[in-house]
Amino acid sequence: MLYFITGAAGHLGSVITRQLINSGKQVRALILPNEKHTPEKAKLYFGDVRDKESLRPCFENLNGRQLVVIHCAGIVSIASKFNQAVYDVNVTGTKNIVDLCREYSASKLVYVSSVHAIPEKPNGITITEITEFSPEHVVGLYAKTKAEATAYVLDAARQGLNACVVHPSGITGPYDHGRGHLTTLVIDYYKRRLTSGVNGGYDFVDVRDVADGIIASCDKGRQGECYILSNRFFKVGEILDMLHEITGKRKIKNYLPIWFVKITAPLAELYYKILKQPPLFTSYSIYTLNSNAQFSHQKATSELGYTTREMKATLKDTVNWLKENGRI
Repeated sequence: MLYFITGAAGHLGSVITRQLINSGKQVRALILPNEKHTPEKAKLYFGDVRDKESLRPCFENLNGRQLVVIHCAGIVSIASKFNQAVYDVNVTGTKNIVDLCREYSASKLVYVSSVHAIPEKPNGITITEITEFSPEHVVGLYAKTKAEATAYVLDAARQGLNACVVHPSGITGPYDHGRGHLTTLVIDYYKRRLTSGVNGGYDFVDVRDVADGIIASCDKGRQGECYILSNRFFKVGEILDMLHEITGKRKIKNYLPIWFVKITAPLAELYYKILKQPPLFTSYSIYTLNSNAQFSHQKATSELGYTTREMKATLKDTVNWLKENGRI
């Protein structure tokens, strides 16, 4: 059995790669040519999911081995405006992977979608897996691209491809070499750049638990099925209070109402654009923090054996990893 992982230099992709290699599996890792942080011990393939021909070597020379494809590559965006690169990577890139899986008869495809691809339900109603996806039913560019790509994967599964879909919630945890939104929150809090919190929250989950769920789905995920890989809803205040307990840094006492942050978010997007940094809050991220984030991972738990760890342990490991890597 051979595993091929796209987006292997990203936060989730690198953790999946590490966990597979630690369990003795052979891994082909797709990374962009200019990546700084590359997975160790995996066979590296340089390419771009937008360029179908650059992906072919990853599917060839299997020498009789079965190929399991984990499609992690994607751009997670909380930006409010349309961005062609987000569409091209998330939609066109996924179509390229699906088409090659069919052409080369891959034994399994696990597509990493997002809970954002699932239409929101009214507050108080738990969100569970669905079978029909459409960009028309979700809000925001990122959600629309993930919904369109998910629909393409499930259509291929209905036509015979052995593919399943996973929907992680808000991924956090150690090993994030980029600027994931919760990683940025931890850094800003630790460096005392964060003076106020925001009312609202989301379902945050440890990257290692999501990686375990994805690896389990390679064996146990049923063809054409979707699995939510979530944890539970956390208020932003809960996260910041835990960081206060872990680090001993100043407790955040001021929390801004959502309506106020909504008004100032467009200015913040402009400010961070000037700084050439991703904004912590955008109009879309504020929408997300105020949306229904009551997801159920019961299906993944019963079918895949999926489990989650305590958020305080996740945040503690994140702080320690950021310290070890000189980020805080």
